[in-house]
Amino acid sequence: MSLRVLPYGLTGDGQKAQLYVLANEAGTTVAVTDLGACLVSVRVQDREGNPLDVVLAHKGPRGYEHNPMGFGATVGRHANRIAGAAFEIDGAPYQIAANEGKNSLHSGPDLWFQRMWKLVEAENDHVTFELASPDGDQGFPGAVIARATYALSDDNKLTVHYEALPSARTIISMTNHTYWNLNGHASGDVLGHTLLVEADGYLPTDGENIPLGNVAAVDDTVFDLRKDVLLRDVLTDLPRGLDHNFCLRERGMAHAARLASAQSGIALDVSTDAPGLQVYMAGWLDDMQGKDGAGYGWFSGIALETQYWPDAIHHAEWPSPIHGPENPFSQTTVFAFSTH
Repeated sequence: MSLRVLPYGLTGDGQKAQLYVLANEAGTTVAVTDLGACLVSVRVQDREGNPLDVVLAHKGPRGYEHNPMGFGATVGRHANRIAGAAFEIDGAPYQIAANEGKNSLHSGPDLWFQRMWKLVEAENDHVTFELASPDGDQGFPGAVIARATYALSDDNKLTVHYEALPSARTIISMTNHTYWNLNGHASGDVLGHTLLVEADGYLPTDGENIPLGNVAAVDDTVFDLRKDVLLRDVLTDLPRGLDHNFCLRERGMAHAARLASAQSGIALDVSTDAPGLQVYMAGWLDDMQGKDGAGYGWFSGIALETQYWPDAIHHAEWPSPIHGPENPFSQTTVFAFSTH
């Protein structure tokens, strides 16, 4: 295992962003930046032994200062949507910014993944970043100290661990928003990939992608991904592809999903202790320029976001995203790569 620290460039206000590159003896490398605690590269070998970068990314820091599509992002305080951009905790009302119609998406603006994070630990097999979020930040109550750790093992497992300690009861639901393309980030769309999700239920949504409030069975629907499904086949019922939360079958650390490419022979298995998985097929990603001169469009990648269910704050019967000093936030997701 090894770690290299490289200059990544300057932000618009002159801050120096760094790139931290983890490598194992199998030839896999993982690159993350302290700007947004974002994942910017994962290079793994295909079935022929050729290295492929399977992560969509911007070409430098200026892209991550804005990052409207959340490439590689560490999202917080609350990933996904909150209806009406308002909620109550212990009877006290809170109003946050509405940045998707009348609703909140990823707690923006002034997103966590557009801010500079502080490096607190760097070893040959992992790096940890920290962000201090003050009381009232983005409209949320309580101050929060959040940490994001990326760790690479010799058996090609990338572990992403989030923890957050709040000073008062508040909402915390962090996730990683990387877009994966197992044929290589510049190879076109992912519609030839197959996807399996370990979920018997999903959350139906309204026209604004807000959950209707019920958990629906996936049986006999396009959302039944309990066996490998070709992503292209999803478009028959969903022309923009999936952007839905799946209610994972197992609580605690368990296998959640498997993404695979017959073209490259690379498979990605996702395990997590989060209760939900938002599958987003990038159906709104349109004509963006990424790293290495690559152009990204519809379905150029797929995000597998492990998280609390969207708008859970308005549904007391769902797993609760409320955390306080007595129950700090902790979440682990493992992305395991193999070839077949």
